[in-house]
Amino acid sequence: MDKLEQYISDMSSPQGELLHELERETYLRVINPRMISGHIQGKLLEMLVRMLRPKRILEIGTFTGYSALSMAAGLEEGAIIDTCEVDDELEMIAADFFERSGLGDKIRQHIGSALEIAPKLGEQYDLVFIDGDKREYTAYYEMLFEHNLVHSNSFILADNILWYGKVVEEVGRKDKQTQEIIAFNEYVRNDSRVESVILPLRDGINLIRVK
Repeated sequence: MDKLEQYISDMSSPQGELLHELERETYLRVINPRMISGHIQGKLLEMLVRMLRPKRILEIGTFTGYSALSMAAGLEEGAIIDTCEVDDELEMIAADFFERSGLGDKIRQHIGSALEIAPKLGEQYDLVFIDGDKREYTAYYEMLFEHNLVHSNSFILADNILWYGKVVEEVGRKDKQTQEIIAFNEYVRNDSRVESVILPLRDGINLIRVK
């Protein structure tokens, strides 16, 4: 962490003990631990939930549960997060921390592809957080509209849309993840159904509002 990142962290509200433990556990036990949302992004997600006051949230990509716990901390009584994760080996890590947090009643875990699971849940979402397979971002996005999972004034947050700065570099023919992130950002920019702004926080978040 460089000096500016450390300053940002130090001058923001501190990370809770359980989230700190989850972050440490993720780095000890999981491949690619940098995929975790972490302190600053987690706090932003919590703040956005407090501001938007969603009743239903869809999360695509649970990983070890940090972002779901951050959003759940901002939820009002009776609100629910449906969170989908394809990697079943991560299920128990997230489930353990959900239970210990006291917020488990606000989080419904689903194992499998969000493309298959989300349309069957029978919900319409006020907030969607996309943080799954980067090669499927446009498919996730279109699923939301095709199956009427979002409504006017729903918000969609798409994570990692700067992709370590690769979006402004020459892209290799086999780099499908970067190709898809670039295509997704352009697709959203040209979609008349929404308005959007890219936040250069961490690895970039595309903040999208359905008109």
